Amino acid sequence: MPIARVGLLLVVLAIWQVFWMRGLPDYALGPVEILKHFVAALATRELYEHIGASLMRALPGFVIGSAFGIALGLVAGTARWFDDMLSPAVFMTYPVPKIVMLPLFMLWFGIGDLSKILIIALACFYPTFINAYYGAKATPRILVWSGLNMGAGKWRIFSRVVVPSALPLVFAGLRVSLALSFIVMFATEMINARSGLGFLIQEAENSMRFDLMYTSLLSIAILGYAGDQLLRLGRRRVLAWQEPSA
Repeated sequence: MPIARVGLLLVVLAIWQVFWMRGLPDYALGPVEILKHFVAALATRELYEHIGASLMRALPGFVIGSAFGIALGLVAGTARWFDDMLSPAVFMTYPVPKIVMLPLFMLWFGIGDLSKILIIALACFYPTFINAYYGAKATPRILVWSGLNMGAGKWRIFSRVVVPSALPLVFAGLRVSLALSFIVMFATEMINARSGLGFLIQEAENSMRFDLMYTSLLSIAILGYAGDQLLRLGRRRVLAWQEPSA
């Protein structure tokens, strides 16, 4: 299957390149030209500075939002009183696009990186909360009852039964959360920033630098893919007792 996927990707890129050579518009650069510009950008310091600025916003937001989402989701999935108190508010506000809260966050926390990190954390909170919540809810009752009958306390049941049972969905939520962290980071940097890949794309658009635009987009794609692969590797390590999923 990996060979088939690579082959399909190469075919698509080859078709794209042929169409570009036949006269696509200037803004639709071919894959070979994009790769040339990307390799050239790797030799400059500017690209790494913008990548670093973006990661310093996306990663803290991802970690903060995911940590709160997983912790509160697991508790809500096991404690009925906490579920009744928190879950309605979470599920009611979940459909609201989090980026619309950015102006309000800027008023509260300023126009610097803190407001951007917190809005990214807010976006990451929801998928991790929901997946951890349903992961905890899906814990087989027979395992809980067996643990209680053998004298295990509530904390031991939670840490040794509920959490391991919820981990597959927790990792699924983390993958969604990571993707959202890059999406929201990109949006916040295009709205109000002086650095980062989103800012770089905005500047490239204003100056009609399509080479720089594609370089930035390719950088975001590579970072997102690398992060997702790390999460998949972590999942395989943590859930070695399970059959790995695609």
